[in-house]
Amino acid sequence: MIEVKNLVKTFDGFRALDGLTMTVPRGAVYGLVGPNGAGKSTLLRHLTGIYRPDAGTVTVDGAPVWENPAVKRRMAYIPDDVFYFRSASILDMAKFYAGVCPAFDWERYDKLKKAFDLDEKQPIRRFSKGMQKQAAFWLAMSMAPDVLVLDEPVDGLDPVMRRQVWSLVMADVADRGTTVLVSSHNLRELEDVCDHVGILDHGKLLLERSLSDLQENIVKVMIALPEGQALPQDLNILHDQATGRMHTLILRGDADTLEAYLAAAQPQYMDLVPLTLEEIFIYELGGVDYEVKNILL
Repeated sequence: MIEVKNLVKTFDGFRALDGLTMTVPRGAVYGLVGPNGAGKSTLLRHLTGIYRPDAGTVTVDGAPVWENPAVKRRMAYIPDDVFYFRSASILDMAKFYAGVCPAFDWERYDKLKKAFDLDEKQPIRRFSKGMQKQAAFWLAMSMAPDVLVLDEPVDGLDPVMRRQVWSLVMADVADRGTTVLVSSHNLRELEDVCDHVGILDHGKLLLERSLSDLQENIVKVMIALPEGQALPQDLNILHDQATGRMHTLILRGDADTLEAYLAAAQPQYMDLVPLTLEEIFIYELGGVDYEVKNILL
């Protein structure tokens, strides 16, 4: 389990992380989302022991990450911008990783050759961005990590390879209990793979829930009321778009309770529609002074 408590990081007077607290359950696939500049990459660099906290703690199974080689050996990190030694090939990097990571599995490395059609002896700098990302996954997964940290992991990959990579990651979650923390702007893709979500903004975590709980707590309702009749009172409305008598509402609350409450108004038409993770992200941020205009629902 990954635990972050009251984490603070300041750069030249700017507080990139402002008392952030979060928990990633063991074996979870945790999606970290937030607008540009929210602090996602800064947080990931603390989780992997690259940055030293100004205040607060970052632990994995109770052990601190900072300057703790034993914890770091259990982790693999794929950043947005992948780094390799300038003239190194995949095989060269595999030998380097094997020297610093006792869990590096050469048998697993050989099996993964089938998934990634890359020349292991060619310098990685000659590869395209997508091929370099494939190389990063090949090497990281050969380390058989207990914790896999991913920053925009499939950026640059074609749709077939995206599916291949996620299939391999999810197989490790199912078979080995790997904990995966992934930061991405591709919310549609996260929705397919994540079971927990944290929304980060201005260095703080706005909310942290399982994806199923998050989707149950916000409801999208399309409702048409008789002419001249107003919407019922006491609704927690995050967004209301009206076209004639048809309202498209984004409401906070339990779907069954809201449906019964709205039905009492005897609407001419009513339908409850599941929200996507992208819609939840937009309307949750709308509660902290993010103005989103002209959203076509």
